[in-house]
Parts: sequence; C-alpha cells; structure tokens
Amino acid sequence: MRHVIALDVGGTGMKAALVGVDTATCGETSAGRPVLLHEARRPTGRDRGPDAVVETILGFAAELRDLGTARYGAPAAAAGVAVPGIVDERAGQAVYASNLGWRDVPLRALLSERLGGVPVALGHDVRCGGLAEGRIGAGRDADRFLFVPLGTGIAGAIGIGGRIEAGAHGSAGEIGHIVVRPGGLECGCGQRGCLETVASAAAVGRDWAAACGDPLAGAADAAKAVASGDERARAVWHRAVDALADGLVTALTLLDPQTLIIGGGLAEAGDTLFTPLREAVRRRVTFQRLPSIVPAALGDAAGCLGAGLLARDLLSTEVTA
Repeated sequence: MRHVIALDVGGTGMKAALVGVDTATCGETSAGRPVLLHEARRPTGRDRGPDAVVETILGFAAELRDLGTARYGAPAAAAGVAVPGIVDERAGQAVYASNLGWRDVPLRALLSERLGGVPVALGHDVRCGGLAEGRIGAGRDADRFLFVPLGTGIAGAIGIGGRIEAGAHGSAGEIGHIVVRPGGLECGCGQRGCLETVASAAAVGRDWAAACGDPLAGAADAAKAVASGDERARAVWHRAVDALADGLVTALTLLDPQTLIIGGGLAEAGDTLFTPLREAVRRRVTFQRLPSIVPAALGDAAGCLGAGLLARDLLSTEVTA
C-alpha cells in the first residue's frame, strides 16, 4: 500500500497519520478527503526545550515509517510536516516559533535524513490547515478565503485561486500579531496588545480562569458559562469577540475574501461564538463587502490532512517531472 507520513506539530501536542496515496484503492473518499490509514498523537514536550522537540518530531516520524513498512510492505513514499511560527517552505526551514523556542531549524533536511532520504515537504501549520479546508473543507467553493483557527495562538491562511499564500518571507497571514489593543498584554512576539493576547482560546481560558477563580478553567468552560447566562463569562467573551472582530475587519479590508473560515478551539462553541461575531463584524464594515463567516469543516484534523496533501503533492510533482 503506497502511503505518506503526515505530521502536525502544535504548541503542546502532535498529531500524525499514515495517509493512503493509491487513489485506485483507498487513497481518498468519494468526497475527495484523503483516507487516514493510521492516526496517533503525543505531547510535543516543549518544556524540555527546542532541541528535544526536534528530536521528538524525528523519532515520531521514524516510528511511523517503521509502522508503515511493517503493515504495508514498504516505507512511506514521502512525508509532510506542519509546524507553527514562521516557516520558509522553499528552504525547508522552521525559522522561528515563540511557543516552541526554536530558530532556524533545517527540519526538512533533518526529517529526510532520519527517514532514509524520502522527499519531505515542510509547511506552516495554519497554512496546511487552510490548504485542507480549501481543497476538501469549508473553502472548497471559494476562490478567495481566509482561514483563521483560534487556538493557543491565532494565525491565518490566505487562500487565493486554489493555493495558499506564504508571502515573500514565510509570514503571510500572521493576523494574530495585528495590534488591536495598544499597550495591552505583552505578546510572545515582543509587541503589546496583539490579537492573540485577547481573542485566542488560550487568552479566553486565561481570562475566564481569573474571573471565576478556577485556575483549571478553560475556553470551553467559558463558552458553557456564556450559554448558561453567566454575566462574568459574557464580559470575558464580549472582550474577545470585539477584539477578534477588529482583527478580522482589518484582514478583510486588506484581502477582500469571499469567505472567512473560523476554526480552532473557540469555533467549537458554535453559535455562542458565531452569532455575536457575525454581528460584530457587520457593525464594523463600511465600504467593505461582508464575507460569509463560517465554521471550519475539518476540525483539529485539518493540519494533519494538509501535511498529508503536501506530501502527496510532492509525489504528483515527481510524476509530472
């Protein structure tokens, strides 16, 4: 069975899969979604430092290679890995990630070497998620879209004409570092008042934990409290939604997308998020065309699916060449 390795590296955990690439058998579903032959997760281990994180990634990929060889009689034909931060996809380098602490890691070369020389594609985690949402998810019918997952941080993937824009230096779409509250909380990037310090799932969880006095409370707990009518939760939620709307209107003013796709942990709140968010964005637009604001379709599998698509694209390129 011909297959590829897909890895999605997050701030706290990693998702991985073996993805079929033989479309004549089990390479994809009738809806075009790649079939995940095997799925696994493990902690990123960022508390042990950036070198340990890199070794964990390499070791996890090697385990998947061995598993694929044992199950299907041959090693993976390629691998795709999605990582956070600033990524130089052409050079195969993980340039910077504040939540993992690394700089200028030649991850593509390291992975290829560990996997015995197979081709490896390196991508940004959110752009990989956007690639998957654009091809097989909520953006498949949109020529221009912006995918914004609200998780530990906030970033964006800009979809234009079937591709995801990386930018000249690998940092296109970093909407989470638009300053929406000047002089606010310090961000890991060094600025103050960045969008992700106010409107990420981590920020909502932090603010709700402080408001309710439970240090273990998170964003999901805040959403439940909002739905139950808790005024403290509503105040926390309102601050986050207002900041998010400010950031999104800035983005849509620059990019003019047909569709805004919102994913990540906060999107799981459903109408508790989308009803006030749509209204907050509507109130802010003037000359801009109001886009559709929709939930992501692929959930937390988007990054891993996108990494698998990158790896499959490598094989398609080889065949074409």
